[in-house]
Amino acid sequence: MTARKKSGSRRGGRGKRKSPYSARREHETSLPTSRNAYIETREWLLARHGPHCAYCGRKVAKATITLDHVAPRRGLTAYDRRDNLVLCCKSCNTAKADSPILKFLLANRDRARNMVRYGKHLSPLLVKMARDMAGPGPLTKNPFSKGDDSPYSD
Repeated sequence: MTARKKSGSRRGGRGKRKSPYSARREHETSLPTSRNAYIETREWLLARHGPHCAYCGRKVAKATITLDHVAPRRGLTAYDRRDNLVLCCKSCNTAKADSPILKFLLANRDRARNMVRYGKHLSPLLVKMARDMAGPGPLTKNPFSKGDDSPYSD
């Protein structure tokens, strides 16, 4: 009688099977993003777009402008990337909270126009969605600027 080599499992040596969801759970585990990474991203966005809210278009003091996750984090590591972060005022950040971006933009279509203007760095899917929602028309006009077309300019 020959000695049988013991396998580590009871199922004929196949080993423990991984759940098909284990890879997804591993991906969804949030790793802490360093404070320095957020500071660098904030400075990068300020240099690129200036201190403007990506949703309402208002110019905001640099000290009070906040970073917002366009697609809410909910524990996903990929969502801490620059292509998911925008600068926004505190009131827009509070109004959006953890709601999906589609719901937030549908409540006020001007937000989509501003997101196209101040969100050119976002992922292609987010930019396309905002462009589709913004519709035709100029995207470069800031509703809060008093340019040549303002009735108050002489």
